[in-house]
Amino acid sequence: MNAPQRVTTWDVEAVRADFPILAQTVHGKPLAYLDNAATTQKPNAVIDAIAHFYRHDNANIHRGVHALAERATIAYEAAREAARRFLNARSANEIVFVRGTTEAINLVAASFGARFQPGDEVIVTAMEHHANIVPWQLVQARTGIVLKVIPMDESGALQTEQLAALITPRTRLVAVTHVSNALGTINPVAELIAIAHQHGVPVLVDGAQAVPHMPVDVQALDADFYCFSGHKLFGPTGIGVLYGKAELLESMPPYQGGGDMIRTVSFEKSTFAPPPQRFEAGTPHIAGAIGLKAAIEYLERLDRLAALRYEQELLAYATERLQTVPGLKIVGTAPEKAAVVSFTIDGIHPHDLGTIVDRYGVAIRVGHHCAMPVMTFFGVPATARASFAFYNTFAEIDQLTDALHRARDLLV
Repeated sequence: MNAPQRVTTWDVEAVRADFPILAQTVHGKPLAYLDNAATTQKPNAVIDAIAHFYRHDNANIHRGVHALAERATIAYEAAREAARRFLNARSANEIVFVRGTTEAINLVAASFGARFQPGDEVIVTAMEHHANIVPWQLVQARTGIVLKVIPMDESGALQTEQLAALITPRTRLVAVTHVSNALGTINPVAELIAIAHQHGVPVLVDGAQAVPHMPVDVQALDADFYCFSGHKLFGPTGIGVLYGKAELLESMPPYQGGGDMIRTVSFEKSTFAPPPQRFEAGTPHIAGAIGLKAAIEYLERLDRLAALRYEQELLAYATERLQTVPGLKIVGTAPEKAAVVSFTIDGIHPHDLGTIVDRYGVAIRVGHHCAMPVMTFFGVPATARASFAFYNTFAEIDQLTDALHRARDLLV
């Protein structure tokens, strides 16, 4: 076969040297980690930042006056500023630290959604993962809102033109994924936001699968809410970011109650701190925020546009190579895709595929990817999914392809 022409001068070996976990073997084979949509690996800069915090600065924040508490507070708030810079938010006060994208959407659903009335509407897309469906269904159960869905076509591309027809005077929010975790589809969120804003409707963007691949500017997008998870951005698990426009966050009631989110407390009544502290009850994931800052700074040292071009070449190469496997069908062929390839092979359950390719050192994801409506739309119970980051190589795609050929030889 003729592989797609490669034009990027990305130094992948130099980047791989920053990620110690990639140097290992699995079942006697070099590890080919192709499960980046589930979680990414961590560079030394992140690992070292977390270790340094626990070795030298560990203390609670916003409470103590001793040296360690002051250093921990400064580091935590510096992480907030790093997140602001990363998203180009206007103010660090628009950055709320949460456990991840799931908690961010639940926060908006519980707090912003507290004002919804029976018959109000929330619009999502047909390619959402469960974290941007279930929270709205919980609101639906409490308040009687109506959940509407923007359809997609057979390629997995969103039918953007349908949004305007779905919006009514009762629409209170549009909540859309920037990049589909199950299909890799890149949605035109700027266009979606513009359409929603023409009708005065705010938009929440789930950016969990977007920020690892492309620069995001929330002011340029004019997003009202934007959220992502640290662990998919080469940072720690258990930390994420909810960006919200200041005027929206200030209008929202607390999501949880506890320490550090209050202004005054008596047995009769409590008053609350302004955002973002209003939404960060209790001791936060301090080390996680510091690790996230290290991840952001690591990305800022890279040429992200070159990384994106390299990932697109990986995607093109994988799309062509995988189709040499007899019976393999790619699920999700939208024109605009991030570096994600979901597929099935006739006669083989994806779980069996995942188990066998693991014996060849290849880590992929199998299952419904927490996106069961997507699987239903395409008429499959599950898919296998290879998802790439800028540290993956063309040789790893060859390793995956060879493993799939062997799996087919064994099982078909």
